[in-house]
Amino acid sequence: MALLQIAQMLAMLWLPALNADVIDEGVLRGDGHQVVELGIVMLAVTCAQVLCAAGAAFLSASVALAWGRELRQALFSRVLSLSAHEVSRIGRASLITRSTQDVQQIQQLALNTLTVMVVAPLTAVGSAVLALRQDAPLGLVLSVVLPTLTVALWLVLRRTLPLSTAVQERLDRLNRITRERLAGIRTTRSFDRDSHEEARFREADEAMMRTGLALGRAQALIMPTFTVVIELSSVAVLWFGGVRVAAGDVRMGTVIAFLQYLSLMLQAVMMAMGVFLQASRAGASVGRVLEVLRTRSALDRPQRAPARPIQPRGVAIDSVSFRYPNSRDAALHAVSLTVAPGETVVLTGPVGSGKTTLLHLVARIGDPDGGKVTVGGHDLRDLDRETLAAAVGLVTQRPYLFSGTVAEHLRRGAPDADDRALWRALELAQARDFVEATGHGLLTPVTAGGANLSGGQRQRLAIAQLLLKRPQVCLLDEPFSALDAGTTARLRTALDAETGGAARLVVSQHTATLRAADRVVVLDRGRVVGQGPHADLLAGSTAYREIVLARGGRVEAS
Repeated sequence: MALLQIAQMLAMLWLPALNADVIDEGVLRGDGHQVVELGIVMLAVTCAQVLCAAGAAFLSASVALAWGRELRQALFSRVLSLSAHEVSRIGRASLITRSTQDVQQIQQLALNTLTVMVVAPLTAVGSAVLALRQDAPLGLVLSVVLPTLTVALWLVLRRTLPLSTAVQERLDRLNRITRERLAGIRTTRSFDRDSHEEARFREADEAMMRTGLALGRAQALIMPTFTVVIELSSVAVLWFGGVRVAAGDVRMGTVIAFLQYLSLMLQAVMMAMGVFLQASRAGASVGRVLEVLRTRSALDRPQRAPARPIQPRGVAIDSVSFRYPNSRDAALHAVSLTVAPGETVVLTGPVGSGKTTLLHLVARIGDPDGGKVTVGGHDLRDLDRETLAAAVGLVTQRPYLFSGTVAEHLRRGAPDADDRALWRALELAQARDFVEATGHGLLTPVTAGGANLSGGQRQRLAIAQLLLKRPQVCLLDEPFSALDAGTTARLRTALDAETGGAARLVVSQHTATLRAADRVVVLDRGRVVGQGPHADLLAGSTAYREIVLARGGRVEAS
């Protein structure tokens, strides 16, 4: 690629000298044969220049696109490795912008750098040297042009660098507001807050427009400045050169060649300055992308993973404490409990007591600030993600389904499962009826987030996926919250039968689920305030009795 660019530059620098010879040796002397001969040489050199330029551009584009692809993949892999709290700290909207627009900016900068920053400096230096070689006195024009361009470049970059960073920040805010608006569209409409959200978007949009206009105004000064410099330089060369031609000091072809070299030099400087301006915009993108890539995730892979699959020894939570970032109070305080294989332990307690947080720590969505969680006798921090994912299955209260088909969703947990296994899992999860009713069977489409399904249907598909996966540890967060009593009873029976050998940790406040548990753990403000069988807690724990009484009427009514 570099050789092609150098060949392109040499051909480009040779053309003005050939043009001077055509004028001086052919036109002015009336030698038509010389004009034709030199014209053929110029045509051949031009064709070679075009071919070299096309080849260099193709190779540069290939390299830049491949580099952009690698950068996107590295960024996406890093984002996947971040904990939920790290994602929240950077911002989901910001991560989307960094993975798309910021990478695109960097990729475009790489492309322009490869195509321009080898040719432009060599062309500028070569043009200046050859121009001075044509006629040194005319080089006085260069002593005025180059400092002028340098000062103009410095002034523009000084203004555009902070504005480029500000534009990216405004774009992040605009993306965040748009994402929140789309995600919370039902809430917004139910509270009649459309006008408020429109005002927020308008304010962010106008702020971005103002910053973009300021950046555009600063960059808009470049072309007029260059145009004025080029035109004044050309006038100066023609005037000074005309005087020297009239005095017989130089030939006409020399002045024309000098003017062409001056034009090539200024064009090279313009191209280089364009890259510098783009670098000022991409500089903010580089910093934002590097911030993500350099983030050391709390969930990074361990140095050593177990050499063999972990043994089914259940879950042990040992003095676990956890505090959310920027939160004054801890979500969990020295929580300890165990879940043996084949045992069902239900976590219950008031809202905000830390039930879901504890479940997420067992799934290693985050790491505890104190204490440890072990699965199969291994600290979660010593397990690689593949081993942990194979051993632990999580069903959240509001499962997120990726776009695709029902079959594709189910096979995320069991890639080798055949259609017969899929239908069996759907039947056990009480989901077969509604899947068959669509008329598409396993090819029933699922939109992003499962937006085309009800809450109960999403829960049942998530449970079917868990049944296919057959993990050693089953984590279920209010798995029956969107189901009626009859479906819940059938599904609970199927779960008990299919996951009987697994350690089951369930978050629930339903009386039937509490009654069926081997053990109930009561949490309040992040602390264990009671644990034991349902009957014992009902007799000896006031907090538990209040929970059961508060939920009992609702259960009985259903």
